Amino acid sequence: MTAAAVRLAGLCLHYTLQGGGRAGQRIDVLRGVDLDIAPGDSVAIVGPSGSGKTSLLLLLSGLERPAAGEVLLAGQALGAMDADALADLRRDRIGIVFQSFHLLPSLSALDNVALPLQMAGHRDAHARATTLLQRVGLGARLHQLPATLSGGEQQRVAIARALVHRPQLLLADEPTGNLDDATGETIRDLLFEMNREAGTTLVLVTHDMAFARRCSRVLRLHEGLLHEGPPQQGPGDDRSRELPAKNPPQRPPGQRPGDAFPA
Repeated sequence: MTAAAVRLAGLCLHYTLQGGGRAGQRIDVLRGVDLDIAPGDSVAIVGPSGSGKTSLLLLLSGLERPAAGEVLLAGQALGAMDADALADLRRDRIGIVFQSFHLLPSLSALDNVALPLQMAGHRDAHARATTLLQRVGLGARLHQLPATLSGGEQQRVAIARALVHRPQLLLADEPTGNLDDATGETIRDLLFEMNREAGTTLVLVTHDMAFARRCSRVLRLHEGLLHEGPPQQGPGDDRSRELPAKNPPQRPPGQRPGDAFPA
């Protein structure tokens, strides 16, 4: 019997407030969460801001430890691994796209994307990184440092880096949040293409319900528990789509194609 790609068993996470009138108060972020995700599945996690969606991704990646319960990836318990083993697991089997891009400032876009492959000893690291950067629309920006790239371009570099080693599990936190509609759609198509063709298990956090509904499962995180089923739109759960303006907004000076217009 094939092990679940992701299994959460009784997962709990809490923290204690520091300072102010509520100092010492315990906040329960996750309260006994159980979840199985099959290999190759695509799962969207939705819910209001501050509900713990990003914290859940951190636990899935082994970057945070739960207060109680277990996280198992393909049958391996993360709690039994030391820091070095978790780093090897992320390098070899997990792709991560968080809202902070964590690009190395002294490396070009190409070298940032190639680095995970080089660390794993792949001789074709630059060739594979080049191909993926071209697919996210950055073929002309390969040798630029992160400081010379716009926010949307940096996000696309981070997405390419997360995909370049063809991970078994991809964790993505608002992966198209800084992109305009056309570029965002290209990235969404790429994520689901990897999911279909490479069998990559996809777990994403988003406020965009149209994006979420492309996944095979939609889970809503509310008051520390996951609820499965047709999502109900509520305040903070959906990114509203306005009708096109008669006079489209002008792109601010210095902003490049592919970046979202400021709100």
